[in-house]
Amino acid sequence: MPITSPSPATSVPNTAAQSHAQGAFYGLALGDALGMPTQSMSRTEIAEDYGRITGFLDAGPRQRIAAGMPAGSITDDTEQAILLARLLIDGDGAFDALDFATRLIEWERDMEARGSLDLLGPSTKAAVQRLTDGASASESGRFGSTNGAAMRITPVGIAFDASDLTSFVDAVTRASEVTHNTTLGIGSAAAIGAAVSAGIRGASLTETLEVACAAAAEGERRGHWIAGGSIAARTRWATGYLAGLPRDQHTDAVETVIGTSVASQESVVAALALVSVSADPWETLCLVAGVGGDTDTIAAMAGAVLGAVHGIGAWPSPALRTLVSVNALDLDPLVDQLLALRR
Repeated sequence: MPITSPSPATSVPNTAAQSHAQGAFYGLALGDALGMPTQSMSRTEIAEDYGRITGFLDAGPRQRIAAGMPAGSITDDTEQAILLARLLIDGDGAFDALDFATRLIEWERDMEARGSLDLLGPSTKAAVQRLTDGASASESGRFGSTNGAAMRITPVGIAFDASDLTSFVDAVTRASEVTHNTTLGIGSAAAIGAAVSAGIRGASLTETLEVACAAAAEGERRGHWIAGGSIAARTRWATGYLAGLPRDQHTDAVETVIGTSVASQESVVAALALVSVSADPWETLCLVAGVGGDTDTIAAMAGAVLGAVHGIGAWPSPALRTLVSVNALDLDPLVDQLLALRR
């Protein structure tokens, strides 16, 4: 999928909302790029190959999904978020499920042509196949419970205000149901999307996490029921659990107790729990990159929420410049157009 041409750096925000929206979208991409070389690796393998993560790194010898990718490269998390953003903008906030499926198929074919193994996730791939085989949009995603909808939901958080939680979760559901039309899929996407939306509105970190849990609970009333721990309940538990531990035990707790798999009730909860105890947004994303499991997606979701709460100034300028340069990436026009939908 083509990416927009680069700008020298992100534009200077002229409103608080613009700063927080830029912080969210670039935070997603920064987390994604930090986790690129470590995704699907164990914490032990990461430590052996890279040591402590403090910044962008080239994909190492045991990185199979992103083999050969240079430091600072984004993956499917950012690219699918861009795809969703363009779909929302082209539709003036409306959402066409079949168009989305078609664009996802085109994106995967482009990735395959580039020799990438970073393709559609298991829930998304199965759902797109069902839709193209003739299933309705409400049925195609009836088994999707992984984190695919949550990883790309940031544009919805920018474009829609979560003050009216029911209407906001309606928008999340429309953007998620084609691939993740389940209680867990929609609940997890609602949590991340609402957290981003609340941060852009100016909510504090504590308020943002409360909105995330409320949105998750509302989202879990939608879609097809699927077995698994409640996103809302697990997030409330996990944030309290990490808050009661010394900081040097957070990584162990996330790896061994909360979990870092593609399951939404692990990875989405891990992202929000780490956001809740974050003292420095960039250091938090570096920590996630070293925790093992679905590192790129967890860091992308955490980066989106932290960027929404703290604004674009939370991210180091050198890292932003590298991100823009390596990926020929300019998210500013997308952010502005998404905010225009919000207004």
